[in-house]
Amino acid sequence: MNTMSFKYYVLAAFLWIAGSVAAQVEFTAQVSKSSLGINERLRVDFQMNQNGDNFRPPNFEGFDVVGGPNQSISNSYINGKRSFSKTFSYFLAPKQRGTLTIGQAEIQIDGEIYKTTPVQVTVTGAVDQPRDPNDPAVIAADNIHLVAEVSKTNPYLNEALTVVYKLYVAPDTGVSNWRELDSPKYADFWSQTIDQGQQQKVMNGTYQGREYRYVVLRKTVLYPQKSGKLEIEPLALDVTVEVPTNRRDIFGTRFTKTEHLTVAANKRTINVKPLPTAGRPENFSGAVGSFDFEVKTDKKSLASTEAFNLEVKVSGNGNLKLFELPNFNLPSSLEVYEPEHTERVRTNLSGMTGVIEDRYTVVPQFKGSYPIPALSFAYFDLKTESYKTLSSEEIVIEVLSGPEENSTAVASTPGGTAKQKVTGGNQLLYIKSSADFEPIDEAPFFKTTLYWALLGAPLLLIPLALLIGKRRKAYLDDTHGLRIRRADKLARKYLSDAKRNMGDQKAFYIAMEKALHNYLKAKLNIQTSEMSKERISRLLQERDVKDSDSIEFISLLESCEFARYTPTNQVGMQQDYDKAVRVVSNLDKQLR
Repeated sequence: MNTMSFKYYVLAAFLWIAGSVAAQVEFTAQVSKSSLGINERLRVDFQMNQNGDNFRPPNFEGFDVVGGPNQSISNSYINGKRSFSKTFSYFLAPKQRGTLTIGQAEIQIDGEIYKTTPVQVTVTGAVDQPRDPNDPAVIAADNIHLVAEVSKTNPYLNEALTVVYKLYVAPDTGVSNWRELDSPKYADFWSQTIDQGQQQKVMNGTYQGREYRYVVLRKTVLYPQKSGKLEIEPLALDVTVEVPTNRRDIFGTRFTKTEHLTVAANKRTINVKPLPTAGRPENFSGAVGSFDFEVKTDKKSLASTEAFNLEVKVSGNGNLKLFELPNFNLPSSLEVYEPEHTERVRTNLSGMTGVIEDRYTVVPQFKGSYPIPALSFAYFDLKTESYKTLSSEEIVIEVLSGPEENSTAVASTPGGTAKQKVTGGNQLLYIKSSADFEPIDEAPFFKTTLYWALLGAPLLLIPLALLIGKRRKAYLDDTHGLRIRRADKLARKYLSDAKRNMGDQKAFYIAMEKALHNYLKAKLNIQTSEMSKERISRLLQERDVKDSDSIEFISLLESCEFARYTPTNQVGMQQDYDKAVRVVSNLDKQLR
């Protein structure tokens, strides 16, 4: 081997080694400081140099998560070389002094699991944080406040309460933008965000005795699903603020400085009272509010085998979507089908208002009179703080014609299987004992109109087959459309998987997250690497999606991320599933 060949081999080996090193996966954990006071905050960044999936943060034992996860992605090309970085950031508040360890985070990249190295931080006692009155950050913090106003702090179980988030800004302070860092989780509550339109209106008001301008950021209606002390987590914002400094220009006008300020509404504790047990009716199904009750039919006389509708309706103000209507107990000679349930309910600051209804289709089998027994509905009245029972009147249905019933009817509920077969003396009269048959025409088939039609049909189908084949080829060649259709199909599949795994927190939220990600791929044409909350919010806003639906979608994504290390219960999973179905349905109507 000559010297020149040896040099080429050495150069090739060097380039191979350099490429292998460059392609090496890096997944690290970095903290903003290694020592902090117990009254300070810590930022933790989990950073990778290649895109991955199924990120799993540590449980952050010894800390409270006060912000995050925030996701950021960086792509750059320098001299033709691509540089990629993806970061998940968390803001932590220590719970105790001492040496605390931030455990390992996990990520899956190209089928391999990578883990970060544990990081230790030292937490000391509270430290003095000097407040320079001329410091723009201090000025901003004194002039901007995020407040959560709660309508009731001591409600009954299933009684509506509202949380209104307001951002107060002093008159001499300019705010150019804000974005959510952390959305509140409403564990143990049924919740719905009220749409406020596309633009927030600036209003004047007072806060702690000072004049402020303020905007209402969000209005949410809550129905507590368990009694006891329940916490409403804070909403956190990153606010871009223009504040005056000590410097002035030659005309004496003060310069301003842009600051990014993190503001959060305080946690609110709600003490939920259980419903009283004294005087509770046996048929009470959890209805709380003020209601009217009605039972009616569309017919009171008809012939057998004709159908009539039997309607059970509750209207009023209260937790209309959170209880079941009473069922009927009818004789088996009335064939009763499963009811069609309808809801015409709107949600505003006073809670749910509207009508829920079960409509039964009933078919009588025999002639006679059939009484529909009185039905009762019980609810807890918030005004009198007592139980009330409403009852319907008995309805008699007259079946004027048809076979007569020869045996005693037995009770049956809708959807039951105990159906009594009754045979009368004339049940088979409809069967004819003789038939009027006619001979078949024996005319020849050859050269008839039908003969020539059948002979020429294949020739006429050839152009149609070619057209169908061409369209099918175009359909299969449309890789972009095919990818969107597959993603949409996967979104529906994973949403069904989430429903089946309602009792398994891990499987439920994994399926829910996959459903939401595939839905975004189908509707917004973005990939997993581009799914930052800021980008999703911007794309939904560009497509004129309502703010309330966009906020709830981002909240669902955050619920899936937090559920990996925060325990939840069946109520929370059911609430997130219902919210996902509602939000996806709303987005389908807007992203056409």
